Amino acid sequence: MTRTPVRTEQPASARKRGERGPLASLGLHLTLLAASVVAVFPPLWLLATSFKPKTDAFDTSLVKDFTFGNYSHVVRDTDFLSWLQNSLVVVGLTTLIGVFISATTGYAVSRFRFPGMRPLMWMLLLTQMFPVAVLIVPLYNLLAGLGLLNQPIGLVVTYLTVAVPFCAWMMKGYFDGIPVEIDEAGRVDGLSPFGTFWRLVLPLAKPGLAVTAFYTFITGWGEVAYASAFMTGEENLTLAGGLQTFVNQYTSDWGALTAAAVIIAVPAAVVFGLVQRHLVSGLTAGATKS
Repeated sequence: MTRTPVRTEQPASARKRGERGPLASLGLHLTLLAASVVAVFPPLWLLATSFKPKTDAFDTSLVKDFTFGNYSHVVRDTDFLSWLQNSLVVVGLTTLIGVFISATTGYAVSRFRFPGMRPLMWMLLLTQMFPVAVLIVPLYNLLAGLGLLNQPIGLVVTYLTVAVPFCAWMMKGYFDGIPVEIDEAGRVDGLSPFGTFWRLVLPLAKPGLAVTAFYTFITGWGEVAYASAFMTGEENLTLAGGLQTFVNQYTSDWGALTAAAVIIAVPAAVVFGLVQRHLVSGLTAGATKS
């Protein structure tokens, strides 16, 4: 007869390292649930307020009298469409130019060695250390001297100074992870350095390009300080600057503010949905090298 082995329950002290107990697992899930509620509550409350009448903006209950009046007021009775047009022009140019400059700069410092390369990288890093409030006055004077105040191109140049340094560093890390042998194969086939970059290396850097495009887009789409300081007149404002006209020291139209904020959030959510599958690999680029 074969004896059936007796299975004994493993004591808690013998659990594998890193394995959580029931109480620890419950505490972790409760913490994650609470954090999710805290993160989701503000945008949901913003969305609910946008469908309330103006008189119920501070009502703590959910929507009782559902209305689209705030949205129709924003689109019809304000310069919202002009703000949208200005934002699309500024953000579109910022994204296109920013992605191109960041990609070429990152590729150059990743593949080539030239005089001044290290100071250039340090300069890109140091530009990220200055807060926005410190840079408003010098940038204002520069734009005024160049005649770019109250001009969309002035905002584009300003946003590029914010987005390009960070994105260039990120793209350098991504290009460092692409084998140099690809460049050598391109040169053997007779491609120029730019041809190798454009036809061989750049298609392999799509995750990094997606993160760069998303970061430059968000930089221009949601920025308020520069847009308010360098653009005057309601017809020249961008969307972020136009939001300030709804709630200030003279007026407080919270219904219109929340409705405009919801409309502004839609394009950002769409862009995030398009590039989100590349974000993780793009942001972690450069962690390992081939």
